[in-house]
Amino acid sequence: MNILFIGDIMGRPGRTLLNRYLHVISHEYKPDIIIANAENAAGGFGITRDIGEELLELGIDVMTSGNHIWDKKEVLNYIETEPRLLRPSNFPTNVPGRGTYAARTSKGQAVGVINAMGRIFMLPLDNPFVGVLEEIEKIRHQTRIIIVDFHAEATSEKMAMGWHLDGKVTAVVGTHTHVQTADERILPKGTAYITDVGMTGPHDSIIGMERDGVMSRFLTGMPSRFEAATENPRFHGVLISVDEKTGHSTAIKRISASVNDLEELNTKNS
Repeated sequence: MNILFIGDIMGRPGRTLLNRYLHVISHEYKPDIIIANAENAAGGFGITRDIGEELLELGIDVMTSGNHIWDKKEVLNYIETEPRLLRPSNFPTNVPGRGTYAARTSKGQAVGVINAMGRIFMLPLDNPFVGVLEEIEKIRHQTRIIIVDFHAEATSEKMAMGWHLDGKVTAVVGTHTHVQTADERILPKGTAYITDVGMTGPHDSIIGMERDGVMSRFLTGMPSRFEAATENPRFHGVLISVDEKTGHSTAIKRISASVNDLEELNTKNS
């Protein structure tokens, strides 16, 4: 089985890129399930019902999120009715939505997806290292194939989660920092790991935002308005190959593709 995880979709540029090229990417890598972090899909801050439906119609099977999940008020109703949109599982239990979902491939194979969020430089949520084990137990009776999106700031916390879950889940993929790391590997007990999948969106930016506003804040310390950037959209993701009998990963491939790269793939496959 092949699982494609798409790095944080950033605003309209990220959505437009997927609208034009997700079919090309799918033809090249032939994923059985597509998961994407979508918490920045609405102008860089949050997600709306219309955008969520747009992404699902493109072929994304599960949307994960993180600290920006509540940025659009309308998501409170949407997340209650759309089980394929996850929020971090370590929010308090009375918070709307859910942190775990079992998707199914076209052949009916179940794939568990768990969303969790770190606490270093982030919101003081429940302990993700304890909570994620509880979520694994909830879904393990349905499938051995479990993907964890760990949305966290600190590299050390992400790496700790990878080792914590080695052999317990299929993969631990980091999101949130929007910079793709080059440390993809299979850990000793069969769990695929990468510290950050990266960002699907405008890369001539500062992690997806227009450079001037961000630089002004660094230079002056004064508040400035952040706007989603538009230039140089790029696709970031990982392809995880899985042994369906054991639920362990056999390979993880990092993907970084410009529009030119995707056009070349389209030409090759047409």
